[in-house]
Amino acid sequence: MATSLEVRGLTVELPTPAGWVRPVNDVSFTLGEGETLGIVGESGSGKTMLSLALMGLEPHGARHSGEAWLNSRGGVGSGDGTGNGGDGSSASGAQTGAQSSGRAARENLLEISQNEMRELRGREIAMIFQEPMTALNPVLRIGAQIEEAIRVHEPRASDSEIHRRALEALERAALSDPARRARQYPHQLSGGLRQRVMIAMALAAGPGVLIADEPTTALDVTVQKQILELLAKLRRELRLSMLFITHDLGVVAQVAGRVAVMYAGRIVEEGPVEEVLRAPRHPYTEGLLRAAPRLTREKLVPIPGAVPSLDALPPGCAFAPRCPHRVAECDAAMPELRAVNKNHAARCILVR
Repeated sequence: MATSLEVRGLTVELPTPAGWVRPVNDVSFTLGEGETLGIVGESGSGKTMLSLALMGLEPHGARHSGEAWLNSRGGVGSGDGTGNGGDGSSASGAQTGAQSSGRAARENLLEISQNEMRELRGREIAMIFQEPMTALNPVLRIGAQIEEAIRVHEPRASDSEIHRRALEALERAALSDPARRARQYPHQLSGGLRQRVMIAMALAAGPGVLIADEPTTALDVTVQKQILELLAKLRRELRLSMLFITHDLGVVAQVAGRVAVMYAGRIVEEGPVEEVLRAPRHPYTEGLLRAAPRLTREKLVPIPGAVPSLDALPPGCAFAPRCPHRVAECDAAMPELRAVNKNHAARCILVR
């Protein structure tokens, strides 16, 4: 499987009155072409900051280190709006198109300039934000916002062509009567429809990598199921590589092939979804599963305590103060990710 995104040792630091803190700390993972990787963790574990760093949208004053290599495949451009070029070319053909347009086929997102990042954002890597009502402009019609996402990458396209592609994007996102929806404002749409608009906008320029940050959090279960099915369908049809961020283990089990569990800015466990959820090897993952609701009548067991403040992390393992298996060795140093097998790893001294 070709790799769409490779992250190595990504660290994000933010200035605070108490000094610099690291909401993302030495994070590494790979995302294959057409693969969905779930990122799971409690609020404050660093999931959203990780996605913002990959998009070049960190808060003002933030600094970062590490590498985030994006393999460009070329956007839709003047193609047929399906994620391929107009001639139905393969990913390799799209990559050639990216090179011919002046963009490298492989770029480190953490080293390029803001102008270069703007060229890639939307065309090669896009993001669905957690709350569409705050992400969408309330005073612009839906169609105008999607057209803007296309026009920034296709300045030579005619207004009629951009309008046509905006309607195609809305139709692809399963919005009924796209022409009418394009004339509406965000407040005239339900939460589920606004989320579909966000999906349409993110995919309008034909990116190869999609980051979905809690895309179903504020939706009822029926609409949530529809959105998840839509994202799965689009991933297959457009050969998308998806980074799916959520706190819901049930959701990640439905959409992802692999999962990475984050705690206090670090990945503490990573592996195939079925294996990690069936036989977790990190106490934090075990705690998340015990605290998750089930259809059977079982008592929920919450994880004691709370995620530690980033400016007051405990020595050694950050989860040690909440861990039922804590031993003295846990406080000596931060454990490395240890291999359970060739596909599964956990950051715990209990992994032998």
